[in-house]
Amino acid sequence: MIEAGSLIRSLSGRHAARNFHTFVINEIGRAIVSGAFPVGSVLASDAVMMEQYGVSRTVLREAVKTLEAKGLVEARPKVGTRVSPRSRWNFFDSQVLAWHFHAPDDPHFFENLFEVRAALEVPAIEGAARHRTAEHVRLMKYWLHQAATSGDGVEQFGLATLEIHSIIAESAHNTLLRSVVGVVELLLALALTRDRPGLSDYMHQASVRLDVMVLAVEKGDVEAARVALEAAMLLDRERLLAR
Repeated sequence: MIEAGSLIRSLSGRHAARNFHTFVINEIGRAIVSGAFPVGSVLASDAVMMEQYGVSRTVLREAVKTLEAKGLVEARPKVGTRVSPRSRWNFFDSQVLAWHFHAPDDPHFFENLFEVRAALEVPAIEGAARHRTAEHVRLMKYWLHQAATSGDGVEQFGLATLEIHSIIAESAHNTLLRSVVGVVELLLALALTRDRPGLSDYMHQASVRLDVMVLAVEKGDVEAARVALEAAMLLDRERLLAR
């Protein structure tokens, strides 16, 4: 599991301090998700990967165990470590989702992400409108200000936006709905880095929609909050999927 916001922070080239275990997990995980290590292929031997990644056998095997727990690989004696079918991958794992940022664009997968986001975040914002506290509202307004004053700062804008969505998920009083945060972060990171014109306009429009969304939650207006969220999701969809 990785901290929410790690993917957004990496957009400016700012990565967390290197930890050998995390480093190996990320290197192999990204390679699997991007297709460099295809489904069904057998990973290189321990000796080869130890040399490739510059780690001990203990670190490598712990990393493989972690990847196995995420459903990406299966280690078998005398067979080696084989990349598992995608049907076994844990797509609700925040690291597995984040690794898709480095994969080739897949419009069908993007559609899947938007479907899951709608299924989880619509009830989350409806719950937030019913159960938000004054502290939730204060925090959302703080992050609204951070987003509005980010200028061209993609990282600041992305982190502020993600914080607002995280607070919405937290204030819904349904722990399971917090799973949406990883989906939102991936979609946000993709939207902020697409090689398309209009990034500044997208950020401005997204900020306006966030403002409407937070105001509706503050007022406890469930219907208005849902409509505002749907408008925000539509903006992201158009940014990623527009031909």
